Amino acid sequence: MTARERVVFGEGRMLIGGRWVEGGAPIVVRDKYTGEEIGAVPEARPEDVEAAVAAAREGAKAMAALPAWRRAEILRRVAEALREQKEAFARLIAAEAGKALKWARVEVERAIWTFTLAAEEARRVGGEVIPMDAVPAGEGAFGFYVRRPVGVVAAISPFNFPLNLVAHKVAPALAAGNAVVLKPASSTPLTAVALGRVLEAAGVPAGGFNLIFGPGGTVGEALAAHPGVDLVSFTGSRAVGERLTRVVGIKRLILELGNTTPVVIAPDVTDLEGVARRLAVGAFYYSGQVCISVQRIYSHRAVLEPFVERLVAAAEGMVVGDPLDERVEIGPLIDEREALRVEGWIQEAVTGGAEVATGGRREGPVVWPTVLIRARPEMRVVREEVFGPVVSVLETEDFEGALEAANATEYGLQVAVFTRDIGRALEAVRRLQFGGIIINDTPSFRADHMPYGGVKGSGLGREGVRYAIEEMTHIHMVVIRPPL
Repeated sequence: MTARERVVFGEGRMLIGGRWVEGGAPIVVRDKYTGEEIGAVPEARPEDVEAAVAAAREGAKAMAALPAWRRAEILRRVAEALREQKEAFARLIAAEAGKALKWARVEVERAIWTFTLAAEEARRVGGEVIPMDAVPAGEGAFGFYVRRPVGVVAAISPFNFPLNLVAHKVAPALAAGNAVVLKPASSTPLTAVALGRVLEAAGVPAGGFNLIFGPGGTVGEALAAHPGVDLVSFTGSRAVGERLTRVVGIKRLILELGNTTPVVIAPDVTDLEGVARRLAVGAFYYSGQVCISVQRIYSHRAVLEPFVERLVAAAEGMVVGDPLDERVEIGPLIDEREALRVEGWIQEAVTGGAEVATGGRREGPVVWPTVLIRARPEMRVVREEVFGPVVSVLETEDFEGALEAANATEYGLQVAVFTRDIGRALEAVRRLQFGGIIINDTPSFRADHMPYGGVKGSGLGREGVRYAIEEMTHIHMVVIRPPL
């Protein structure tokens, strides 16, 4: 272990109705690399969930009453505070999430932009004039619609981006004039506590932002199903997302449920080294624990061997170790149980005939970047979401077959195609069944203002501040006729 400054957060509390309060049994939070305790938060009891939703119902009235410029100013102050505290947030993320410090800093920078975008969009939540005389029934009438906040948003966030994925739920909700009850992942709640303090200091009204903790199967489900909640925004596994569709009742639902992210490399690609370096980062930068981490690479046989050589070299050049070490690019998985699962999937693939071109090594919660060749479509490392630092390179005979193989999945979040041929690029756009189609960059690409979300089993609705605001508001149609 390298020498490092230990991160200690201490005890966090729930934020309900503008007050930091105690709860049930403590949830201990550990440094994901060393295993040391760095903080704790209280598990929410049923009465705490009730109190948080009740506070949010009142907070929603206060948020809806705020003029747009006030909401914008609050969000701007949040962005400024994150900028001032950037290094502290990055170090906290590196410790509690195990994310390499260099990537944790990128996450904080993205969150700053997410809140900045939300501040701008808060001033633009408007409506549209509808030409009523487009049909005979509307002749003589004047029509327009306005957008109004849905009310209370339940935000259930995952461990892998404990700041920016929280920001993508909280910032647009507040920009639209909603109140929020946030339940972050139990393994990474401390960043949410720190953000709660920032939101409080920025002037969010009491009850406008509420924070509770606990397991998804109990606290999360109780929150999502609560009749006082108007919209649920969830990022996590497909199994949990499917269950939420059955238990939430008649309310809006935004689901982001993952992917088995494919990449297609056309035979016309010339800069194989550049593509390999980009894809190595896309596959391994947070130990593969990203919904759009590169998982399946379909390479034309004409470039397969030189591409694999370069991908292996890029993977072996990445530094593995303590995420708080400035040199490190790849830290631990979220816990050793997940590392053991990933190791098991690798061994299962090898038993089935795949070969490890590099990696395949595990020490505690750390799995080294792993490149598999000769994997087959029916293998779990290809068919299911690995959520670990494992990428499989599969040979294809033609571009059309590669597109078909990329589509052969129950998921549809993002996909990437590398080609110098505009015809192939347009064919990919026409044929690929994904919410995001990235040409000549990693499928892990995401700009925080773009619409982001999937089709098929990858979810419902869209994130990206403007598009999330549309999900988090109701349309109220107004029709005016002359007096009788």
